[in-house]
Amino acid sequence: MAAERGAVEDLELEEVMLEGFRGVRCVESGGPEPGVGCAGRGIITSINFLEENGAYQDLDFVSYDVLGDVVCGISANSRLK
Repeated sequence: MAAERGAVEDLELEEVMLEGFRGVRCVESGGPEPGVGCAGRGIITSINFLEENGAYQDLDFVSYDVLGDVVCGISANSRLK
């Protein structure tokens, strides 16, 4: 979504945060374009965006489900061989 708009700064919190079952707030973020860098960059960008836009206010609990860093993992494994 940010890539389509040009930058993450062009997004609004309401566009990326959905309310799920029993009021659970949900956000999904992706990594950078393939070949650009590690998925960790996308995670850091999304957390910063959420903090700057007040997504963590009035919450009792925050949980992250993060996919393993496939892009960097493949690169690291190839260097070990």
